[in-house]
Amino acid sequence: MFMASDTSKIGKVKVVRDLCIGAASCVAIAPDAFELDDQNIAVVKELKTTDQETLMLAAKSCPTKAIIVESEEGKQLFP
Repeated sequence: MFMASDTSKIGKVKVVRDLCIGAASCVAIAPDAFELDDQNIAVVKELKTTDQETLMLAAKSCPTKAIIVESEEGKQLFP
């Protein structure tokens, strides 16, 4: 369950390309939010159609912690 101080809303999600190994766990969990590009690196597609708990689960599923989640205020929520 998503519990980043219970009031923080996800404002930004980014993928650190140098860390991504193309495991695609994020794509499997949140296919509306993530996809693999032509270099087999995850990229953020659209966040508005994916709920916050699913976004956080997708980020936590990354084996290399390549997905950074920030609050609307810019505070890093994960990792």
